[in-house]
Amino acid sequence: MNNLKTLGWNSFFENQFEEFRNSGFIPGRIAIENKNNYSVLIENGEVTAEISGKLMFSSESNSDLPKTGDWVILSVFENDNYGIIHNVLKRQSKVSRKKTGKAYDEQVLITNVDFIFIVQSLDNNYNINRLERYLTTVYQSGATPIVILSKADLCNDVELKIAEIQKSHSDVKIIAVSSFENIGIEEINNNLNSGTTYAFLGSSGVGKSTIINKLVGEEIQKTTEVRTGDNKGKHTTTKRELIILEDKGILIDTPGMRGLELWSANEGINTNFAEFEEFEGNCRFADCTHTHETGCAVIEAVKNNLIEQSRYDNYLKLRKELRYLETRVNHKVFLEEKKKWKEIQKWYRNNFKDKKRTLKK
Repeated sequence: MNNLKTLGWNSFFENQFEEFRNSGFIPGRIAIENKNNYSVLIENGEVTAEISGKLMFSSESNSDLPKTGDWVILSVFENDNYGIIHNVLKRQSKVSRKKTGKAYDEQVLITNVDFIFIVQSLDNNYNINRLERYLTTVYQSGATPIVILSKADLCNDVELKIAEIQKSHSDVKIIAVSSFENIGIEEINNNLNSGTTYAFLGSSGVGKSTIINKLVGEEIQKTTEVRTGDNKGKHTTTKRELIILEDKGILIDTPGMRGLELWSANEGINTNFAEFEEFEGNCRFADCTHTHETGCAVIEAVKNNLIEQSRYDNYLKLRKELRYLETRVNHKVFLEEKKKWKEIQKWYRNNFKDKKRTLKK
């Protein structure tokens, strides 16, 4: 049976719960976000719940609504095994990306995660620039990244791949895994602790669900073979879901992502490209973009091989993407604000125009 601590409850959430303690509400954790409701883990059980109308209408955007991993405040009708979610507690960490498509909105993937396993398979999926993108997102979230290089049995230069990553990320744990040969699974298992939340992120077909099945000891996540032509797999995991391991914490499997566009990731970029910081302070201009300015210490560092050219190129690419995103989001906010004031003015004219004429008479 569940207890709050094994579900990841800690003092951060306990302090927020104080104002609700005598209200008859209880805390619960979102296990699955369904289309019209949520599966919520509570102490000694699980309930199906919907959000209250008040929470729905007070939320400024979809990202404010409950997501997998969130701790929520709810009332439960025990006889019906049904609940109403009234509030979402402040998140300890949050993994977000730009919503796919043309809309410039935040999509919250998972919340309140302590460690994130970034999974790349050592076949055609392996891409150092993609890994940098995932690392930036994880650093921004507030969680700690661990890199898993899966399908190690298909690679002849595993150590070279590990060395390539360690060259720029010596502080990041890297685990080479072969689910087929059962290599690395025990090392992952040794990193799991009760009450701690771990999530798996990566492209489709990299073996996230297979690894989780190995850790659990049974096939609880559906898996399929990847295509032989391009090593791409299907989205075998269709929902983000909490999986409770006995005495080994909480796992969150996530659907494979074809793309991971950044969302509000300035801190993540600064952490991921930490070696740039020691040079940035020596640039001639405080607002240096490190692209063309005279006296740019970062450009000089690249010329002198103190910063790798490939790292520099990827850094500029991510910065450019983020600046464009910020421009579009700011423009969207401006348009929304403009629309809001137009509606206010229209309402004012419709309600007070005739009254003003009456007063003048």
